[in-house]
Amino acid sequence: MVAKTLFGFEEILAGELRNLGAGNVTEGVRSVSFEGDTGFMYKANLCLRTAIKIIKPIHSFTLRNENELYRKIYAMDWAEYLSEDTTFAIDTTIKSDNFSHSLYVSQKVKDAIVDQFRDRDGRRPSVDVKFPDIRINIHIHKEHCNVSLDSSGRSLHHRGYRTATNIAPINEVLAAGLLLLSGWDGQSDFMDPMCGSGTFLTEAAMIACNIPANINRKEFAFEKWEDFDQELYEKIMASSLKKAREFPFQIMGYDKAPSAVRKAQDNVENANLAEYISIERKNFFDTAKMVDGPLHMVFNPPYGERLNLDMEDFYAAIGDTLKKSYPGTDAWFITSNLEALKFVGLRPSRKIKVFNSHLESRLVKYVMYEGSKKAKYKI
Repeated sequence: MVAKTLFGFEEILAGELRNLGAGNVTEGVRSVSFEGDTGFMYKANLCLRTAIKIIKPIHSFTLRNENELYRKIYAMDWAEYLSEDTTFAIDTTIKSDNFSHSLYVSQKVKDAIVDQFRDRDGRRPSVDVKFPDIRINIHIHKEHCNVSLDSSGRSLHHRGYRTATNIAPINEVLAAGLLLLSGWDGQSDFMDPMCGSGTFLTEAAMIACNIPANINRKEFAFEKWEDFDQELYEKIMASSLKKAREFPFQIMGYDKAPSAVRKAQDNVENANLAEYISIERKNFFDTAKMVDGPLHMVFNPPYGERLNLDMEDFYAAIGDTLKKSYPGTDAWFITSNLEALKFVGLRPSRKIKVFNSHLESRLVKYVMYEGSKKAKYKI
C-alpha cells in the first residue's frame, strides 16, 4: 500500500507505520510505501496522524497511448471491486510525455469500466464525483500506470472533531506532523498561546493520550468496499482504543479573540478531550508561565496574510514575551513570513523547512533557559 503525506513528513510517517507494525516500509516523495493485510489497512486509516490518504494498488501495466490504456483497464475484472449499483470516481495523476490531460485519462478509464459492465450485463455503474462509493486512483509515470483504490475517501485531515474554524485554520495532519517534528511526546505541560480553533491543542492531547487520530471520523471509503469486514474493523478499533494512556500534565490554550476561544472549546468538546485541555481568553503578550518544570509550546502566529499587523513589532513582541516570561520553555512556531523571523531577537536552535498549504514555511525552535542561563539566549 501507499500512504500519502505532506512534504517533509515522510520520515515521521515511516516511523508511525513501523510503530504500528507495517512491513517493508519505504520512504518516497510525499509518500511512504508499506505492506500489511486488510486489518492493517483499517488500522492505518484509523491511527496514522501524518497520512493524508491510504492507497491500495490493485494492478499495474505499461502503456504508450490512450487506446492501450482503454484496453488494459477494460481487461481488468472490475466486478471484484464494484457492481452496477456502485457509484465511482476517478482521480488521475500524470507525469508522462504520452499523456497531457488528467481529465481525458479519467474519462478513458471511466469509459473502459462502464463498457465492461454494459457489455457483460447490460447495466453499468454510475459516476459520482462528490460522494462516490469507490474512488479509483490512476497514476501514470512515463510509460507505467498504477491502478489503485483509495481506502480513505476524504483526506484524512478531516478528523471529524472540528466543526468550528477561524480564518485560515491549520490543517490537522500538518498540526500533528509539526507536533511530532517538535518532539512532543506528552511528557510535560503543553501550551498554544495563539490557539485559534484549537487544532494544535486537540492533536497534542491525542498524541499525549495515544488516542487514534481518526477515531472521531464518520466514515472511511473502505467501509463501502465489496469485501468490507465490519467485525474485523470493530476489533481493530477496540484494540487501538485499549492502547490509550492517561496524561498527568496540563494542556493550555490562549487566544485574545472571544470567538476563537468559543470555537476551540467546541472542537475540544467534540473530540471528547475537555478533561485534558483548558482554553482561556488571554493576550499572549500579557501572560507569563503558569507551571513549574518544562513547558512545550507550539503555535501558529499570524503571517500577515490573514491579519493587518505590523509584523516587525508583532514578532519582536513574541521574542520579548518568551525572554521575559517563559523560562524553562521549548517554544516552537511555524511561519511563512521568513523576513519577520529576524525581529524575534533570538537565534533559533532549529529551523525546519515545511509547507503550510502552498506557502513555504519554517518551523523554528527557541530554547528559553531557566534563571542564570540567560546568557545562552544568543540575541
